[in-house]
Amino acid sequence: MSTSMQKYTAEFIGSAALVIVGCGAITMGGLGGVLGSGQPFASLAILPIGLAFGLTVMAMAYGIGPISGCHINPAVTVAAFVAGRMPASDVPGYIIAQFLGAIVGAGLLYVMLAGKVTGYDVTAAGLGQTGWSSFSLSSAVLAEFIATFLFIVVILGATSKAGTTPVAGLAIGLTLAVLHLAFVPVSGNSLNPSRSFGPAVFVGGQALAQVWMFLIVPTIAGAVAGLLFRNKTLEA
Repeated sequence: MSTSMQKYTAEFIGSAALVIVGCGAITMGGLGGVLGSGQPFASLAILPIGLAFGLTVMAMAYGIGPISGCHINPAVTVAAFVAGRMPASDVPGYIIAQFLGAIVGAGLLYVMLAGKVTGYDVTAAGLGQTGWSSFSLSSAVLAEFIATFLFIVVILGATSKAGTTPVAGLAIGLTLAVLHLAFVPVSGNSLNPSRSFGPAVFVGGQALAQVWMFLIVPTIAGAVAGLLFRNKTLEA
């Protein structure tokens, strides 16, 4: 297998794992019902969801990081390209692999949920998709931009020549987990176009109608973060 195909395969697997585990914590763990509901202890449900996504990213960073860098997120790929850390020729393959992985991951999760003895209505119960309802579109846009920007600043800083450390994967994963605590109630804390797109394909309806924001805003935030590293504003 060529080096490029190894990278794309790694990104496919990592993206699928992120959706299966992260969205699985919401759906199979029965934690989705209180999110955005305003219930007093909703944050207690957000914590395990954040840990599911964050620790999956951490695990994949050590599992596939040596092969592809473990982007598993189109916004991260765009940021890495803008920062001058990857060639343009790799960008399309990375992004295609990430979206395909997220779709397959969501599909596998749906198949598992469909096996519930009591049945599973994906339209009503969802598939761990992101969206906004308790907050306005402008609030959701701002939340996604800020959270994605901060997340990618940590990624680019922890993987820079000056900042590289054996615990970079842990720092990145824990950052994603913490960001869930603040931003899940606003937008679902996607920070990742493919992570939002995969579940939305199967859920349809409002999830698919709102997915455009998760395709555009995190990508722009990633490009801005990448630019700040490229022009040495944040690069040592």
